[in-house]
Amino acid sequence: MKSYHQLIGIAELQAMAYPADCRVMDCRFDLMQPQKGHSEYLAGHIPGALYADLDRDLAGPVTDASGRHPLPKADDFKATLESWGIGPGTQVVVYDTASGALAARLWWLLRWFGHARVAVLNGGLDAWRAASGEMETEVPEYPASSFPASPDAGRVTTTGEISAAISEGRELHLVDARARPRFDGLTEPIDSVAGHVPGAINFPFTGNINADGTWKSPEELRQAWATLLGSGTPPAFSVMCGSGVTACHLVLAAAIAGLDEPRVYVGSWSEWIRDASRPVGRLEAADLA
Repeated sequence: MKSYHQLIGIAELQAMAYPADCRVMDCRFDLMQPQKGHSEYLAGHIPGALYADLDRDLAGPVTDASGRHPLPKADDFKATLESWGIGPGTQVVVYDTASGALAARLWWLLRWFGHARVAVLNGGLDAWRAASGEMETEVPEYPASSFPASPDAGRVTTTGEISAAISEGRELHLVDARARPRFDGLTEPIDSVAGHVPGAINFPFTGNINADGTWKSPEELRQAWATLLGSGTPPAFSVMCGSGVTACHLVLAAAIAGLDEPRVYVGSWSEWIRDASRPVGRLEAADLA
């Protein structure tokens, strides 16, 4: 069976006919209504799909120092993957409703764990339904697997590293995936403080996708990154968002564009603001004139 590492199309998934070494994962989740995604999954999902809960399965316990979605502990994530029947050779396909904003988190976590054979369903469940894809309500069961735990710390950027770069006056090379009004500090619907890490640049993850929820072409994404980072070979950079979820969308966009994958600041904005002494950047009133 062909391996998929970035995106997989609807027709390609349908043609796979769900072999034993493939696992489809439903990642729908609503930050404001945490049970909604699972309820929608139970009401109908792609045949054979299991449900991955953002809070329970794709994040660890929140602490006083962490962001809203810290990394799961390696042993816990290993046990989760094994309970889903995902092994070293399993082709994993992840999806959410449309954009991949949530599915990309599981895509990245598996890569962080050393598993490259994972792809986001291009266009998600909306595209599946538009193609008259079959739906089912049965919750499947799979035999447990054995999965080697090998998390790669090199894929992660920490608050300490970012703080040190700022205090030493070094260029940050940090890209924030949140919507522009949140980055500018004009609004903040989730976290207690509005604004951004000083020196970060803004690239809303929604710019990676078309109006129908499918991903833009590699050429379009490559041009977008070149415009953001400058022409020529871009520097090594890191990505962030509100809690380390949609930042993973930028990692996938960079990979599709043919760039080296950036590191993820998993704690992101919700961790940065845990300490009131950390600086906060905001759009100045003069900039609004």
